[in-house]
Amino acid sequence: MSKMVKSESSSSDVPLSKPWQSYQTVYTNAKAGMDGVEKEKVQRIVYEMSKGSKYFENEERKEALMRQRTDNMRERLGKLSITDIAHYQKIAERRITELEATRDLSRIWLHVDMDAFYAAVETLSNPSLKGKPMAVGGMSMISTANYEARRYGVRAAMPVFQRYDLNFISASLDEAYLDITEVCRERDVRSDEVAEEIRRSVFEETGLICSAGVGPNRLLAKIGGIGKVTEHILRTAFEIDTCKDLLEKGGFLCALFSPSSADFFLSVGLGLGGTDTPQARLRKSMSNERTFSATEDEAFLYQKLAELSHILSTDLQKEGLRGRTLTLKLKTASFEVQTRAVTLPKCICSSEDILLHAKKLLKAELPASLRLIGSKAV
Repeated sequence: MSKMVKSESSSSDVPLSKPWQSYQTVYTNAKAGMDGVEKEKVQRIVYEMSKGSKYFENEERKEALMRQRTDNMRERLGKLSITDIAHYQKIAERRITELEATRDLSRIWLHVDMDAFYAAVETLSNPSLKGKPMAVGGMSMISTANYEARRYGVRAAMPVFQRYDLNFISASLDEAYLDITEVCRERDVRSDEVAEEIRRSVFEETGLICSAGVGPNRLLAKIGGIGKVTEHILRTAFEIDTCKDLLEKGGFLCALFSPSSADFFLSVGLGLGGTDTPQARLRKSMSNERTFSATEDEAFLYQKLAELSHILSTDLQKEGLRGRTLTLKLKTASFEVQTRAVTLPKCICSSEDILLHAKKLLKAELPASLRLIGSKAV
């Protein structure tokens, strides 16, 4: 096992002359089409334009919590004795051996990701935008509404995928996983040929461009990553930058993370991922939410809650579901997220019942300046 080198620099060490290099303006130019973009220039612009905003203040709070988590992890790391390290290293080596034994190279998975999807859909709707710099969003956010996007053919590529895998997994509106093992065997073609064929078919039938990755499991097909907070902790507290590092320092991971988290990190290090097609799960809950400009107008907030209650009721009845626990999600003007829940004596699904109990939850939080309301029934 490689020796853990303790970093002398603090997780908050950012040159005073370059404050934009701090956590809240983490920026990557690794996405397709961003070659040649000046990373530091963009970081500086984002920092200067965001400074002083509610979003910026919330990011600073999140950064402080992240630094605290990192410092706590360093402290726990420093308390490990040589005996502890040897013990957990044996655990890590055993788990690596057990995980390696599960490797399945018999399947061929393909991950399809639509390129610049929402912007591409908008361009199909409005061809005059073709070739022009653009973003889809509103209220100072780069985003899009899923249901609005569907009006412009969001699911148009799905029939193409079904021709290659009837049980393909729709991971989100703009990505999917396909098991193309049988297609490759029956047609005696290479996986990269199938990937190129799918990309061509999607473009010909929808006008949309997609990327496709191939691997023996879904993780490698996608080359999945980890969250930026976890990435920061691994790099700062453990000096882990590569998959090899995850395996070499597996003992520390087994010592300081839960067994399930440690297994996840070790699996990523080994390049292991799902190879089976997950069974369809019965849906047990429904939820929705809406974002709007921050407001303290209680009449507006109650009206928005009524709209959400109606939508939630419609969705529940469409799926034949009823809920006994109702959860209200709120995001304040300062981007803090709060949830409040109530468990009812009986299951409900009518908009009247949902609104009745949701209003009680909202009333307890007012007055407040809110920018998002969400509701969920389980």
